[in-house]
Amino acid sequence: MLSILIVNWNTREYLQACLVSLQKACADLAHEIIVVDNDSHDGSAAMVEAQFPEVHLFALKENLGFARGNNYAYEKASGEWIWLLNPDTEIIGDAPRQMMAFLEAHPQAGAVASALIDARTKKPQHSCRTFPTPAALWSEGSGLSRFYPRSRRFGFYRMGWWSYDDTREVEQPMASSFMMRRSAIENIYDPAVGGLFDEAFPIYFNDVDLCLRLWQNNWPIWYLHEAEVLHHGGASTGQIKPEMIAESHRSLRLFYEKHYREKLSPLCYHPTMGMMDWAGKARVWAARCKANQ
Repeated sequence: MLSILIVNWNTREYLQACLVSLQKACADLAHEIIVVDNDSHDGSAAMVEAQFPEVHLFALKENLGFARGNNYAYEKASGEWIWLLNPDTEIIGDAPRQMMAFLEAHPQAGAVASALIDARTKKPQHSCRTFPTPAALWSEGSGLSRFYPRSRRFGFYRMGWWSYDDTREVEQPMASSFMMRRSAIENIYDPAVGGLFDEAFPIYFNDVDLCLRLWQNNWPIWYLHEAEVLHHGGASTGQIKPEMIAESHRSLRLFYEKHYREKLSPLCYHPTMGMMDWAGKARVWAARCKANQ
């Protein structure tokens, strides 16, 4: 069975469209839909309860964030296949069946991500990146990746050289449409940090941390280009942009402390963290200036 986990916060209209698309795409599939509503104030929970009685709705009285919300949903799930799905997505064609079939045909794969089709341009979003190694961050921070976005040497972090027109292994795709096999999850499941996701990363870098843990335990991750999901993008986090940029950089720092502090020499670690902090403050300042215009 397929368990579809959706964590929602104040995106009622997007969530409604997502659930309608799931009704069509999963009509002949054994599945369950679990919606965790993070104390929305736009009527999201009431809409789900009234229009989608088949959905398992958990209307919380506090905002758990993305990581804890998904951990909560996972504890309620019973399927062999676990599909993390953002509420601002809509299913195109036979995406869930294609993703399940891929995992069945590739038993060594821990997870598969669908293509995310931009709702505005109708083109594939650049939804995959490599892990944020020091080389990747310095290339980003120095601006070299902007000058040479398609270079495998300088633009490798955002994978600007790739056209997203084939199926391949990837390090860290966005978790907006991300299907995992339960056996892989159970292999990396860590109740000490919250379970599926590490709850030290409430909004950002929890998916990067999850992907790294999968790879570290020999569960490859794939991008399946023929499975397509429409993605509106940033519907929740875009509501408070400067704060979300600050949270993103805070989470990146935590990610480095968790995964790189013991592996890197101080001569590499501390300058990288310093550059990272400077870049984060600059981005927050620019976002606040723009918001005040």
